Amino acid sequence: MSNLSVKPFSSFARRTAKWVFDSLPSMELKKGKVLNGIKWAGQHISSPQNRVILGATALMSQPFIDLYNKRVDEETRKVSAARTTAKIIAGTTTGFLVRYYAIKAVEKFTQNPIKAEKAIESFFFPKGIAHTTVKGLQQHKFTIGTFLSLGIMLFTNFAIDAPLTKYLTNHFVKRINEHEKNKLDKEIAKPVLSLNAEKNNLVNNSMTSSYIPRVSIEKFKNGKGAE
Repeated sequence: MSNLSVKPFSSFARRTAKWVFDSLPSMELKKGKVLNGIKWAGQHISSPQNRVILGATALMSQPFIDLYNKRVDEETRKVSAARTTAKIIAGTTTGFLVRYYAIKAVEKFTQNPIKAEKAIESFFFPKGIAHTTVKGLQQHKFTIGTFLSLGIMLFTNFAIDAPLTKYLTNHFVKRINEHEKNKLDKEIAKPVLSLNAEKNNLVNNSMTSSYIPRVSIEKFKNGKGAE
């Protein structure tokens, strides 16, 4: 495809992107508490912690959306909720571990060149900076580790997330079916237990009831009642 044929599409893409950004509402943060809160979150909440927060939020909302979706039948809702739960757990676990260990790996190769024993140990250290603050260096490690983890997750999504999601989905569906079966068995057993209890009550009442003897014919003829 020639550049002449590509140019109209690229121009359309730029115009579309410009329209989207122009349509977004502009907002300026002026309150000190809000700015301090955003600044604190950016400095103290790392990428692994952020992934856990996103996973916990999704786990508290998305499965319930699938479970109460009235447009599909009950069996589909259960399987969909189980699959969503499994996907969130698998994605959060893998995402947290990859981000955490990627940042740890970056820390080993972000040493100051003056203190590093080997050149490879300062591979990720900011070049051309003679001095950097501790917070600035920590943010640099978080950023490099996050980019590295994103590249790793291109492979882990297929190698780990997909098989783990399938395994957890099957496990959750099995547990749901077992729970429903036990619940159904209890519902079926209730009338049987009630019938047995009534039968036992009838037998006990008949055994403990007062004995009324039958009058013999001879005593009846003589005008005597039952003894």
